[in-house]
Amino acid sequence: MISVKNISKRYGTRVLFEDVSFDVLAGEKVGLVGRNGHGKTTLFRLITGEEEPEKGKVFKPNNYVIGYLGQHLTFTKPTVLEEGCRGLPPEELGAEWKVEKILSGLGFTEADFSRNPSEFSGGFQMRIALAKVLVSEPNMLLLDEPTNFLDIVSIRWLEKFLRSWKGELIVISHDRDLVDSVTTHIVGIHRGRVRKMKGSTGKYYTQLQKDEEIHEKRRLEDEKKREHMMKYINTFRAKASHAKAVQSNIKKLEKMDKLDKLEEIRTLSFSFNYEPFRTAQMMDVNDLTFSYEGKAPYLIKGLNFTVDRHDKICIVGKNGKGKTTLLKLLSGRLTPVSGSVKTHTAALAAYYEQANTADLNDDLTVEEEVSRGSAFIDKTRVRGICGAMMFSGDDAEKKVKVLSGGERSRVLLGKLLVAPSNILFLDEPTHHLDIESCQAMMDAVRDFEGAALVVAHDEHFLNEVATKLIVFKDNRVFLYPGNYREFLDSIGWEEGEGSAKSPAPETAAEGSAAPEVAAQTVRPAAPRTETVHEPKGHNSKMSRKARAEFVAMRSKTLKPLEEKIKELEGEIISSEAKVKETSEELARPGIGAIRRSQLARELKEMLDRIDACYAGLDETMKEYDAAKLKFSEK
Repeated sequence: MISVKNISKRYGTRVLFEDVSFDVLAGEKVGLVGRNGHGKTTLFRLITGEEEPEKGKVFKPNNYVIGYLGQHLTFTKPTVLEEGCRGLPPEELGAEWKVEKILSGLGFTEADFSRNPSEFSGGFQMRIALAKVLVSEPNMLLLDEPTNFLDIVSIRWLEKFLRSWKGELIVISHDRDLVDSVTTHIVGIHRGRVRKMKGSTGKYYTQLQKDEEIHEKRRLEDEKKREHMMKYINTFRAKASHAKAVQSNIKKLEKMDKLDKLEEIRTLSFSFNYEPFRTAQMMDVNDLTFSYEGKAPYLIKGLNFTVDRHDKICIVGKNGKGKTTLLKLLSGRLTPVSGSVKTHTAALAAYYEQANTADLNDDLTVEEEVSRGSAFIDKTRVRGICGAMMFSGDDAEKKVKVLSGGERSRVLLGKLLVAPSNILFLDEPTHHLDIESCQAMMDAVRDFEGAALVVAHDEHFLNEVATKLIVFKDNRVFLYPGNYREFLDSIGWEEGEGSAKSPAPETAAEGSAAPEVAAQTVRPAAPRTETVHEPKGHNSKMSRKARAEFVAMRSKTLKPLEEKIKELEGEIISSEAKVKETSEELARPGIGAIRRSQLARELKEMLDRIDACYAGLDETMKEYDAAKLKFSEK
């Protein structure tokens, strides 16, 4: 556990924290939330000791190890194995076997160990960085925006991994679903104060809003009470008969604490500039096929769908499969090899790609750059947009060249808001935003009167916004005509998808099933239980009663097998731990012959038992897979 006591931190005149205290107890998993720039990453640096507070202290037990995974991944070694070995403690620099074990647990093959980290996609690069952290055998994990650059399958893998993590955890993420899925408590930074609360982000933000409403209500009541007392004092000050009461009111007034009006905290608040569109259908995509070489293998082949004027279509799938490419094809930025994208002549498109900030003019101010989004806009409107993008007052006069990556993305978004449109093309629009701003973006897209096609990995966003999906899965791309929850119920993301092959350069199978791991343990992958595959997916005509009977029969067959798998896995893990203890005792100098012989017998029995468990596990998994296939066919 760690204990943060009375910490204060400022940069110049700007106060981040003032007299902050909280504990993270054994086994607790904490989501650290707060607006961008309010000090989440700084708090991480204070916990790790990279920075020192002006006052206060972080208390940690002796030999307590903290593993820190930051936002930016840097690799300096030529191979995955060598990079992983950088995480080993100085006294264990030769223990490559530990690194190999962790990498295997995270989904890497032996052949991958000698490959360069740069060959892998974002999801597997994150796993390399995570392996470096895990081989240090940390008691606590600190993860700062670990989902940056991950696709939806990798994020789901990460969720499962963090739920199985046995130590303490503090995670910063704009992905509310991930935070709520893996944490037991929320620590929120707000107005220079820190509050810890058991429960979800929803509970935290509801309580925060309630507390601020109570504060404002009390402030107004106190102000009204103060005005009444002042009125009484001024009215009866000159009357001797009221002198005692007047003095009493004066003393009460002096003792009253005055509640200050809470300062308004800037946040994104906006809506897109909708241009009316009267026709029902906006776009028709027919047999769309594309590859960058102009020939097979194709990223996209034979895709057909239509876009109606109110559709909110989210594009989902692993990284490197063609999601951004599809968005560029649909918006006319790329030309297909064959097939067609027919867009209605009255359609007005607005395109946002968060990585496209290079197109901004560094020599212009924020206000000047935003105004370039439309030739027909007055300065008042531009200033309003700048304010909505959190560039109010003098901030609107900042040059683009001095802005951070997140600020530059907000300028791009401001230009998007200026331009009239009735169809939006958005590539990961929540990437640089905090939780509050993600909510504002989600609301704006959902409430937009026109159509939107959005590349997204955030499952909270998908659940709230998507009316249809374009799915990249199993080396094909197709339209799913329902929402995200329906997709998970009828098709879902297969655990183990792509795990049979080593991840390929740039298009690594980031969703490959990774065994659950602790720092020294590799576990076989457990079967996924939440997805029921119906015949023909969304178009199944199965009645409610028949579906209930099907699900009950499936559960009755598969659940005992799942429990047996879990039991065997638990026995393997327990036995491997005992093998380690016994081996260490055998290696101690001065051990007696009788004890050595006893330990050797016990070790052999444990190893035989582990082999038997693995054999049983293999047989049970085959039985499970066969039963699952049978139900899939049904």
